[in-house]
Amino acid sequence: MPKSKVRKKDSSTPVTDRRTPVKAKALGPSHPIYVIVMLAMMLIGLLWLVVNYLASDKIPFMADLGGWNFAVGFGFMIIGLLMTMKWR
Repeated sequence: MPKSKVRKKDSSTPVTDRRTPVKAKALGPSHPIYVIVMLAMMLIGLLWLVVNYLASDKIPFMADLGGWNFAVGFGFMIIGLLMTMKWR
């Protein structure tokens, strides 16, 4: 059976990146109001779901929404979670 050829490694030349480096903008921290709104959205969503479970039959507009209360509550929480991606 023939012996396989051994590949030579050329480690003398460094690998060059073909892309030109782009400097990122130096952005400061987020405004404190942004953090408050982000946390408020997540808390509103949580409270909406808790109130839905505890007293949705006593609150007329929540009773009319029915199953859409889950969409409203989770919608608020998702908005808050999406805001965390822009938080610095």
